[in-house]
Amino acid sequence: MARNRRQLSGPGITFLFLALLLHFYSGKGDLQLNYYSESCPRAEEIIKQQVVNLYHKHGNTAVSWIRNLFHDCMVKSCDASLLLETANGVESEKLSSRSFGMRNFKYIDTIKKAVESECPQTVSCADIVVLSARDGFELLGGPYIEMKTGRRDSKESYTTVVEDSIPNHNDSMSLVLSRFQSIGIDAEGTVALLGAHSVGRVHCVNVVNRLYPTVDPTLDPEYAEYLERRCPSPEPDPKAVQYARNDLETPMVLDNMYYKNILSHKGLLLVDQQLVSDPTTSPFVEKMADDNGYFHDQFSRALLLLSENNPLTGDDGEIRKDCRYVNV
Repeated sequence: MARNRRQLSGPGITFLFLALLLHFYSGKGDLQLNYYSESCPRAEEIIKQQVVNLYHKHGNTAVSWIRNLFHDCMVKSCDASLLLETANGVESEKLSSRSFGMRNFKYIDTIKKAVESECPQTVSCADIVVLSARDGFELLGGPYIEMKTGRRDSKESYTTVVEDSIPNHNDSMSLVLSRFQSIGIDAEGTVALLGAHSVGRVHCVNVVNRLYPTVDPTLDPEYAEYLERRCPSPEPDPKAVQYARNDLETPMVLDNMYYKNILSHKGLLLVDQQLVSDPTTSPFVEKMADDNGYFHDQFSRALLLLSENNPLTGDDGEIRKDCRYVNV
């Protein structure tokens, strides 16, 4: 017995202590793979099925899920603050000019209801934002990404800092890079994330500054004519259905055609064209234009980093019953 006690002293007990410490810090207070394996085993399956169903009915929802993740996680935390409506002292982030054109929020409620019916008040809206983006990316032609879960939902919105957190379409490239760098995403990752502009469409409100009063000389002339047809007025009605496509070749595939387009001076937004002219970002543009697999790898890496930006975990925040409102 004495020998056994001596064997547990020194290095042995130190190893045991470190193992226990590691177990403690990798517990439910942190993001982890398969966080809901015991509390709601089918959570990710249910979310994916809903995302797939919605995609087949409304293909643009897959684009919305990726934009949701970007707008939510760039602002303070991945905590579903974006989804909150204006009510009970909360001012919605959706009111910000940066949120112009965002849509399909009602279908987040569809996903949430499906999860709630199986596991009431267990799966956070923040995790639904992240997992729906992951599954949307796959439907748009990207690879599957393993993502950790365990986020909790914010009890407040951050309307006052949205514009300081999310880059605008006509910001300088140095400012765009600094915004992403502030949350740990490097220039390579920033170039990859802007590749999300490969899918979806942009309202003419955000395009006309490149067309009127004179056409931006960096635009390809034929592409400029297409934009003028889509956006014939220098003062488009924000409520009108007046849009231009980011990518005319593969508009619903998230691929490297975006980089080929901007190298051909067919960037829809000013920030797109700046990727080509900026010496920090242009080498990555050329590399992604040449290699779709490399683009997907870098997009996946950056999306994963973005999805883990400063999440609420443990006892912070809450699990909302309704993604639109804090619990009463």
